[in-house]
Amino acid sequence: MDRDFIARNQVVERYLSGRLPIKGATDFERFCRENPELLDELGIPERVNAALRLLEASGKPEPWAEPRKAFWQKLEIVLGLLGATLLLAIALAIVASGSSQKTRRIAALRQQATLRPLDPATSTRDIRLLPSRDGASDSPAIIIGGGSEAQLADFRIDESRSPYRLFRITIDRINQGRVGIIDHLAKDSDGNLRIALNSTALGPGDYQLTIEGLNWQGMPQPDSWVTIGVRPTQ
Repeated sequence: MDRDFIARNQVVERYLSGRLPIKGATDFERFCRENPELLDELGIPERVNAALRLLEASGKPEPWAEPRKAFWQKLEIVLGLLGATLLLAIALAIVASGSSQKTRRIAALRQQATLRPLDPATSTRDIRLLPSRDGASDSPAIIIGGGSEAQLADFRIDESRSPYRLFRITIDRINQGRVGIIDHLAKDSDGNLRIALNSTALGPGDYQLTIEGLNWQGMPQPDSWVTIGVRPTQ
């Protein structure tokens, strides 16, 4: 292979286009290695530069450039996703554990309330309460129980200032759980809501009574609050 052979047989064009046989390509590469000045004579550098400019203009990577990886194939992104997944799993486990504990606690309180024995009330205590309209309080307005015998606490909750006629009272043991709901309770002629409870019925603790008025559609509307305390019979 010499310069005339290369020019006459269009070896450069056939090599660049991939149409040159393997033996011919090998001979041409060996000849260029032995005669490097031929590359300048044939204008190979200019052709290569022109081809690179075309690649750059088209946005295609150079043939020797490493192929772009999909975002999910990048190690740092994969590690980040694994870390986020692990944190989410831990958070869900903590929430599920807390919810399970609360569920068990509520179930235990319900069972305790169901099985709690009631002492017979030997006396009745008349208690008048003026509920708060500004919000709930953790401080009991009245304490029942604590004596040597059970009492029947007859609550008279003053709702004379309320425009509602029917009420719903929700009883919650503070920081523990719901005890019960008294629905469609009507005011008496004096504007009081009457509730009678055995002092041993609820068990020791502080209880928040949320009083809601029922509108003409029967929907509860916030009205007032009162907190009572229950002490064990001694």
